[in-house]
Amino acid sequence: MKKRNWLMPACAVLFLSACTEDEQAEEQPTSEESPAAEASESETAEEAVEDEEVIDQAEEEAAVEVSYRLNPQNSKLEPIDEADEQVVLMTIDDAPSTCALEMANVLKEYDVPAIFFVNGHFLSTQEEQEILAEIHEMGFAIGNHTNTHVNLKQSSEAVQEQEIVLLNETVEAIIGEAPRFFRAPFGVNTEYSNALVEELGMVRMNWTYGYDFMQGYMEKEALADIMVNAPELNNGGNLLMHDREWTKEALPDIIDGLRDKGFDFVDPDEIKGVHP
Repeated sequence: MKKRNWLMPACAVLFLSACTEDEQAEEQPTSEESPAAEASESETAEEAVEDEEVIDQAEEEAAVEVSYRLNPQNSKLEPIDEADEQVVLMTIDDAPSTCALEMANVLKEYDVPAIFFVNGHFLSTQEEQEILAEIHEMGFAIGNHTNTHVNLKQSSEAVQEQEIVLLNETVEAIIGEAPRFFRAPFGVNTEYSNALVEELGMVRMNWTYGYDFMQGYMEKEALADIMVNAPELNNGGNLLMHDREWTKEALPDIIDGLRDKGFDFVDPDEIKGVHP
């Protein structure tokens, strides 16, 4: 009897000790499970961030409302539904030759959107390509003004195609997307170029008025005055300017003068046909 009484407490101690070890083993994760769990949590967090970025991008695209259509006959911007009628579109041709980046900085400072129509012969150097990339990163739309500024009506269809397609490819290689707008040099389009531009999904436009390439307006004061007080200025105006020193100098006065007259500036993203 005495021997049995001594064995019973010992067995109880061993039993309790075994139970405690089993419980600790269940509570303590193995070294193999812990990294896997952490990796799974990390992957989940990364997926959540990616999902948020996709949602943010979708919301940003949805926030761009199509508010204007371009009249192909006169290149004026016509309001859709309740969009403001008293607006103009700012465009800069022959970029980036001399002052494009400085002009972009002025427009950015004054919170004015614009389209920069570029030529391929101004994109031959690394510096010129970096300027174009910077203008695009600032939020400005980039347009196709042909590769070498040829007169399309005096060019074969093969040359017309090369002038337009080659520049699209060049621009896309620099900024990651092809131009969304097309303006023919001298405003001269052809049936072939019109069809090609439509096939490439670009919005074709000329302009309603511009003066900075005319004698008498190649200086700041005269240019600023005519751009604000031109008889052609009206609602939906498509304003033609160029990458020139005197135009850059006149820009602040042109912007202030148009705003004083009650005009606002069309965001190219709001033009119908820009987004697929």
